[in-house]
Amino acid sequence: MWKKLSWPLMSLLLGACVTINIYFPAAAAEEAAREIVRDVLDTDKAQQQDQGSETGERKDDQTRVEQPALLLLIGRLMEASVSAAHAAGADININTPAISRLRASMQKRQRALAAFYRSGAIGFDEQGLVAIRDLKAVALKDRNRVKKLVADENRDRNALYREIARANGHPEWEADIRKTFSRIWVEEAPKGYWYKKGGSWKKK
Repeated sequence: MWKKLSWPLMSLLLGACVTINIYFPAAAAEEAAREIVRDVLDTDKAQQQDQGSETGERKDDQTRVEQPALLLLIGRLMEASVSAAHAAGADININTPAISRLRASMQKRQRALAAFYRSGAIGFDEQGLVAIRDLKAVALKDRNRVKKLVADENRDRNALYREIARANGHPEWEADIRKTFSRIWVEEAPKGYWYKKGGSWKKK
C-alpha cells in the first residue's frame, strides 16, 4: 500500500515546497507600500480597498470517497501545513534602520516636491519613480533644483524597493515590490497630481 502511495506523497511534498518558495505575499506587500506612501505623501485620506473574495471549490464527494482514506488524511495535513507556511511568510518587514532612514529622507523631500507635483512639472512614472513632465512649468531659477530633487528622490526609491526585498530575504521580489509601489503611489496621490499610464500623462 505504501508503495502505491509513494508517488502521490512525493507529488504533494514537491508541490508544497514549490508553492512556498515562489510565493510573493502581494496583499502584505500592498499594505506595507500603502503605509510607507501615506507616510511620505502625508495623506490622511482613507481609501477603501476592494478585495476579491476567493472561492474555493470542494472536490466531488464521490471522488473523495474513492480515494484511499490515508492519502486523503495526508493530503489535508499537507494543505494545512502549506497554508500555515503561507500565513507565517505573509508579513513584509519594513521596520529596519535602512528603510526608516529612506522613509525619513523621502518624507522630508516631499515638502519641496509638493509644489512641483501640484504645478504638473513632475509626476509619477510607471516604474515607481518620479519623472519630469513639464520643465516649462518651473521658473528658470528653480529648474536645476527640480532636477536634483527628482534625482535624489529616485535614488531613495530605488534603494527602498531593493532594501525591502533584501530585508525580507527575497532579493528576487524587488520587481514585484516596485510594481506594487508604482500602483500605490498613484492611488494615494492627492487630486491634481500627474501620473503616467500606458506611456501617456494623466491627471488625478
